[in-house]
Amino acid sequence: MSDAGLDSPFAARYGSPAMRALWSDAHKRALWRRLWVALAEAQSRAGIISAAQLEDVRAHADTPNTARALEIEHEIGHDVMAELRAFAEQCPVGGGILHTGATSADITDNADVLRQRAAVQLVRERLGDLLAAFAGQIEAHAHLVGMAYTHLQPAEPTTLGYRLAVYAQDLLGHWRALERLLSELRGKGLKGAVGTAAAYQELLAGTPVSAAALEADFLRALELPAFAIATQTYPRGQDYTVLAALAGLAAALHKFAFDLRVLQSQGMAELAEPFGEKQVGSSAMPFKRNPVNAEKICSLARFVAGLPAVAWGNAAESLLERTLDDSANRRATLPEGFIALEECLLAATRVVRGLVVDPAAIGANLERFGPFAATERVLMALVRAGADRQRCHERLRDASLKAWAALKAGRANPLADLLAADPELLRFLQPARLRELMDARAYVGSAPQRALALAAEVRTALAEATTWTGGAV
Repeated sequence: MSDAGLDSPFAARYGSPAMRALWSDAHKRALWRRLWVALAEAQSRAGIISAAQLEDVRAHADTPNTARALEIEHEIGHDVMAELRAFAEQCPVGGGILHTGATSADITDNADVLRQRAAVQLVRERLGDLLAAFAGQIEAHAHLVGMAYTHLQPAEPTTLGYRLAVYAQDLLGHWRALERLLSELRGKGLKGAVGTAAAYQELLAGTPVSAAALEADFLRALELPAFAIATQTYPRGQDYTVLAALAGLAAALHKFAFDLRVLQSQGMAELAEPFGEKQVGSSAMPFKRNPVNAEKICSLARFVAGLPAVAWGNAAESLLERTLDDSANRRATLPEGFIALEECLLAATRVVRGLVVDPAAIGANLERFGPFAATERVLMALVRAGADRQRCHERLRDASLKAWAALKAGRANPLADLLAADPELLRFLQPARLRELMDARAYVGSAPQRALALAAEVRTALAEATTWTGGAV
């Protein structure tokens, strides 16, 4: 590309070669030709195209002539007609029958859904890799106790495995939602300029084949279901559904990445994304180890989150049987949405697989803040021993305030010592029992067991998954 040209990050920087290839101009043109061949094959079986014409079309379908198509498009200003004419010029026998009865969207809309279907499947495969990585980390850290935070303030203990299970549970829901989406995607089929299939009906007059039968034959070859009702295009609400599914998954990825950025900050320093031996964190500050992957996930997820609004407008504002105001933005929203989301998934998988866990930092934060959370255990034990709850609550509150003051002054948390020396509390519990209760590491409920159960559910779901067997794209 020349220095004056636009170098889109979605053309090379983000996503995998496989995803970018799905949305490439070359693949789009190849799909259009495949659909023109499928239409010709259905029409040949209906007896309105000769075997020689069909054979000629098939023979040239896999020989792209993009330079000629672009030359024609420059003259006529219509990309589909330009590709059609370039294809027809290559077919001296069958070129004249190409696209008979069809409108542009009979080709482009079905091609778009084939690409979306393949892209959703690829996204789901990437998500499966991420879920497997999460399952491994959950299993490794199911019992590693650390502080949980509400309102960004220390709350009660949890385990790292349980926190990771929160993210994995969200992602597993999206993985299952993508499976449902795959089963629900529909093409336009063959319905012509306004959806009535009138041209096909006229074309088939006098034959035993109906327009509906021709469409069914065409769709069967593509293994693509279609909407029963369409106008010039398939209902654009489907694009909204697809992009909303991507945005929902992006939200789950954003939460994980955002949380990781907080936990990697030097105020906590419990987790970190992997950092390469020669990786540079800052051009000005050589010591920096920035969470660049997590920040990239948040950045691209935010981009994906905005795309459903564009698709909503396309669905809501397509007047009567069709207006073209969706066409230009669909060239960007669909490919860029998929590529951006896949990049989020690839980055998240690298982060989770290489997640750096600092048990010492986790333990230090637990020692610093855990005693406050343990006061709830102490209160329950005092009440069971016959103490007055309200009086004990006040004693615990007073001791906690003194402990907070000590922490702010840079000293160790003295709360356990304060409670073990409180004569009011000692009337009901021995000092050793009070100190035992103040060990927050034992106050995680069933978190480890439920985290491990979630990891097992993830592994079972992945093992039972069946590979999508829809038409190859």
